[in-house]
Amino acid sequence: MTEKKYVKICGLQSVEVLKSMIQLPIDYIGFVFATSKRQVNAEQASILIQTLQEWEDYPAPQSVGVFVNPTLKQLKEIVEIAPLDVIQLHGQESPELCRQIKEQLHKQVFKVVSLTQTDQPQPVEQQLLPYKGVVDAFLLDTYDPLYGGGSGKTFAWDQIQPYHQWTVQQGIPLLVAGGLTPENISSLLDNHLLEGVDVSSGVETDGIKDIMKITTFVERVKA
Repeated sequence: MTEKKYVKICGLQSVEVLKSMIQLPIDYIGFVFATSKRQVNAEQASILIQTLQEWEDYPAPQSVGVFVNPTLKQLKEIVEIAPLDVIQLHGQESPELCRQIKEQLHKQVFKVVSLTQTDQPQPVEQQLLPYKGVVDAFLLDTYDPLYGGGSGKTFAWDQIQPYHQWTVQQGIPLLVAGGLTPENISSLLDNHLLEGVDVSSGVETDGIKDIMKITTFVERVKA
């Protein structure tokens, strides 16, 4: 029997699209506050988060705010309006900021590790150990010089194994993003151990979330 895999659908902007997903077993919905064509503000996110309470056959997904190098003050101002469950950090955020988010905002923290398409920049333990105890999950994504992530490109998946080996030893979930699609997700999960996946552009058609692609993606992850 395979263990449950978490699914995060990221970059939601439309209440109508979100409502079309309410019969799917999705664990996390991501709202992008960083500079992006999928960017939302706190007021928009607040409305979208309310929609999550309408989920029907499964527990409501947790809301995730995606940020690049925010200040604690900026985060405080946003969560006062949009009650996010998780803060996902895509930049060079320090372990101390992660600790402050948990202690002062009482939010879960996902820390993103950006990887190139070819090689691993530094030893895994050197990258992750400073965040032990102050993050709730790590997420591997493809490095993007403009936005920190969300490039829609895959990194070299053979880099996953040492990260997963370390996170399993520490009891921290590992998710993978970067260029995932309904077509390649089964290959990823058949060949690599991890606790969850995160998709955005791979379930879009002409830049708009496609419910058929989302449904196929979720079914293949949860199968």
